[in-house]
Amino acid sequence: MSCDEFPLAITYNDVLLRPLQSTVTSRSEISLTTHFSRNIVLNNPMVAANMDTVCEAKMAIEMARNGGIGVLHRFVSMEEQASMVRQVKRAETFIVSKPFCCSPSLTVAQVRKMQEERLDGVCRSFLVTEKQDNERNMSGIGEPLLGIVTMRDLLFSKETDTVAEIMTPRERLLTASPGVSSQQAKELLASRRVEKLPLVNKDFCLKGLITSKDIFLKEQRPYASFDKEGRLLVAAAIGVKEGFLERARALVDAGCDALVVDIAHGHSTLGINATRAIKEAFPSTDVVAGNVATAEGTLALIEAGADAIKVGVGPGSICITRDVTGCGIPQLTAVLECAREADLHGIPIIADGGIRKSGDITKAIAAGASSVMLGSLLSGTDEAPGETIVRGDHKVKVVRGMAGFGASAGKAARESTFLGGEVKPENPFDLVPEGIEALVPAKGPVKGVVRNLVGGLKSGISYCGEDSLEGLRGKKNFVRITAAGRNESSHHDVQLI
Repeated sequence: MSCDEFPLAITYNDVLLRPLQSTVTSRSEISLTTHFSRNIVLNNPMVAANMDTVCEAKMAIEMARNGGIGVLHRFVSMEEQASMVRQVKRAETFIVSKPFCCSPSLTVAQVRKMQEERLDGVCRSFLVTEKQDNERNMSGIGEPLLGIVTMRDLLFSKETDTVAEIMTPRERLLTASPGVSSQQAKELLASRRVEKLPLVNKDFCLKGLITSKDIFLKEQRPYASFDKEGRLLVAAAIGVKEGFLERARALVDAGCDALVVDIAHGHSTLGINATRAIKEAFPSTDVVAGNVATAEGTLALIEAGADAIKVGVGPGSICITRDVTGCGIPQLTAVLECAREADLHGIPIIADGGIRKSGDITKAIAAGASSVMLGSLLSGTDEAPGETIVRGDHKVKVVRGMAGFGASAGKAARESTFLGGEVKPENPFDLVPEGIEALVPAKGPVKGVVRNLVGGLKSGISYCGEDSLEGLRGKKNFVRITAAGRNESSHHDVQLI
């Protein structure tokens, strides 16, 4: 075989999109509605990557509030990951279907301890019922409502006071029926200048809770990503080895909207079998599978039941898989090939990795992707896990590939602990890193980063003569460029200030 027989593969920097006539008069007219998976719709195509320096509960909340979605990483215990899902689901909702409740016989000290130990400090008030469903949910749904205890009540009470002594009793509560509309609830809350509106039936049994904060947030963020119950969308990653179905069950029970199979080489027996097992166990939950870079890998995972395919082998800024293994496909070619196969089955693909700027998102969508997964672009934001540190005169944060040495060593230790075994010292030569650890500039709130990326994407859609993301998707109106063309495409012949 001669070198001429090897196919050429290209990436985002090798092409530009041909500008076409646009009828758009304002970027606000452009729709970014797209599919994350078969049944999950987003209002912008940005997905926070399942990395321990990128996406935990804070990042997932902000991504959903800004129209995207976050995938919670799996490098914590099953209980911790499920707790993160619950935090996202409780961050915003029109009706809280399982409000936190406590018994009237508890003391103030016991309630405060419960807040700290089991609720991660996120709950500031409790509805009072005689019984609770269980310790994990602490929900008194269906039980007679006795009163409410707020943070103010707890703040000015003695440790030995009981909830019954300090609560606002049911006779003084403002309540509504479960069928109340958002506008009616807003007017009721405003009439009494209170923040909580418990929902009760004719027997005064608890059916839910509406808060003024949730109503306000929904009005402020009309493009947020919500589920059918009005809660923020969230996905979570799971592995493919022992205990993955148990973890999947905990995440689904916590309210997770999609399960993401987290394996570097998805076109493998492990990846295919895990995808099939998860989909069979949880048929009503969307399963995202990957990573792959070929049409064959895409088809194998779709046949195993995947509701979306994650595409990318080695394109990430902190990934060195291609250097270490000699395997991979430049990302634009991978997206084109996988999207061609996935479109035949009506399955969305997620372009994972290689996105450096908003123009790359435009190119990924034009190549056939429905959404893009972002790692290092989001890793320096306030919501990304990790501390901000000062290096020289600059503030920075750490980002690391999940196949890197540090992440792999930590993962091995944690998995041993989770499975009940003793942590054994790992032989450093047994860990072959396919990722690195690096520093990225601190970038401030993630909403600013997302806003800039959204603005660039909308401009790109307009330049391509379209008025929606779906209109651009798969158009493939590319031109190849040279190295000189690449240099011309960025700032040149000037000194930056």
